[in-house]
Parts: sequence; C-alpha cells; structure tokens
Amino acid sequence: MRAMTAHRLISASSCRRAAQLFNIFTVAALLVSLSALLIGKLLADQHVTFLPLVMSLPPIMIWLGASIFVYASIAHHPNARAVHYNKWAGYRFYGVMGSLMVFGPGIYGLFDGWQGLVLVQGLAVAIIVPWALYDIYRAAREPWQDMDIEVEE
Repeated sequence: MRAMTAHRLISASSCRRAAQLFNIFTVAALLVSLSALLIGKLLADQHVTFLPLVMSLPPIMIWLGASIFVYASIAHHPNARAVHYNKWAGYRFYGVMGSLMVFGPGIYGLFDGWQGLVLVQGLAVAIIVPWALYDIYRAAREPWQDMDIEVEE
C-alpha cells in the first residue's frame, strides 16, 4: 500500500523565528541571571553571602536543560538557514558554558566571593550576548521565504 502525502506550508516568519529562537532565549537567560546576581548582592548581608549565587544560577541551569530540547527541535528544521543559525548559537552557548566549567573555578578563586562570580558571569554575557544579538539582527534582515514541504500521512 502506498503512503499518502500532504503538502504543508512553513511560513517565512516561522523560519525566521526558528533561526532566532535559541539566541533570544540565551540572551534572556544570561541577562536574567546576571540581574539576579546583582540584585542578590544588593539584598545580601554579611550572614547570607551565598544569596547572589543562589539567585543567579537557576536561570542558567533551567536554560541549559531547556536549550537541549530547543536545539534538537530546530536542528531538524526543513530550512537550512534556520538550522545554520541554530547550530552557531549552540556552538557559542555550549562552548562558552563548557569553558567556564573548566576555567570558572580558577577565575572565581582569584577574587574574594561574589566579585569572582560577577566576573565569570560577566565573561559569559560579554562573549555570548553581542554575537547572539548580531545573529538575531542578521536573521531578521535575511530574505526568508515560505516553504512548501511534503509530509507522509
């Protein structure tokens, strides 16, 4: 028996959104985390010195887990340009986060307490956010087109 095929339309805006999605969530998670770190520092007193760390890590940890699903879902997108943007966003995020797992403790150890944490998170933000914002801008300026694909039913 022969399988039935149907045509599905993937809009240009959907392709553009897929190309930008990983970068948008990465920027949001890093900025929320850095903001939580700084707010935690303002709220902490001498007896609760771990508060900035406790406030700043959940956004990054949640996005680290969720990013795997976002990356995997876009990695199989029918539009090759959307996959390209996703691939490089993943390379940046996972590369920097992995490098900070190796070099972060040493950087953190050079300073006393929260200053090291600000430096480590500041490095992540300084490396990832400008490139991610540039990729979001580039994807918005690219001439996306609707795609008609065949799907087996």
